[in-house]
Amino acid sequence: MPELPEVQTTVDGLNKTVRGRKIVDVWTDYKSAHKMHEQSVKNPAYFKKFKKKVIGAKIKGARRRAKNILIDLSPRPGSGQATETILVHMKMTGHFVYDAKPDYPYIHLAFTLENKKKLVFSDMRKFAKVTLVETDDETESLHLKNLGPEPLEKNFEFAIFKLQILKRPKGKIKQVLLDQSLIAGIGNIYSDEILWLASVHPLSVVEKIPEKNLKLMYQATLKTLSKGLRLGGDSTSDYRNIKGERGKFQATHNAYQRTGEKCRKAKCKGVIKRLVVGARSAHFCPVHQRLFA
Repeated sequence: MPELPEVQTTVDGLNKTVRGRKIVDVWTDYKSAHKMHEQSVKNPAYFKKFKKKVIGAKIKGARRRAKNILIDLSPRPGSGQATETILVHMKMTGHFVYDAKPDYPYIHLAFTLENKKKLVFSDMRKFAKVTLVETDDETESLHLKNLGPEPLEKNFEFAIFKLQILKRPKGKIKQVLLDQSLIAGIGNIYSDEILWLASVHPLSVVEKIPEKNLKLMYQATLKTLSKGLRLGGDSTSDYRNIKGERGKFQATHNAYQRTGEKCRKAKCKGVIKRLVVGARSAHFCPVHQRLFA
């Protein structure tokens, strides 16, 4: 699933390619009668309303909140409608591509722009969420209201990191890092890399982790997410950027999906292992990653 670096890379790409463009048409072949998709473009009735609101609107720009892409729209002149934002959660296999070739695979949503180019959304497994929220009320929407602070914002200091982590004192640190209500944007890949860099075992209990190790985790969080962003995200799976290109972070993995391989930490003789923590995989070195329990 795309995490903070992949989502931010997409947002940056959207701002470079479609900001200021008018939407003249929108198409989808998503179709689901499931109640969980009632307020998304997967519901044909909702899509009709969605289409009516977005056609004629200009794209003001894109933003990110946690793993969500927020595409702000300028309402059509004289429409009288509130300013709205297209909210997209790419889930496991979704990604936007601008001006894609006609044979680009798994396209399930497409915006035609006034320059006659298309912004398409590829989603092999069809898990993504696309909906509309009123911009002024977005923080109170069901999609965004329970999210934790952003780890790459300037005001995200160690004190905030510690405060958020310690809200789950009995929790295992791997699961706690994945909790979007505590810290936004970290997922399976980056949590493995953060814990490897900080030398903390994924099964460590939060309240047992010494302050010095929490500081190492905080520093590892900033360093790892920044590196992921600098390298254009991780394309171990299906993620692609706005040009349809792969990110490069996967070439630098120290833990994620390296089961059975030698640990890359200097002078460490460990071999990467995998275990399951709360139904999610965790890859770690049993030698230098210390268990606090």
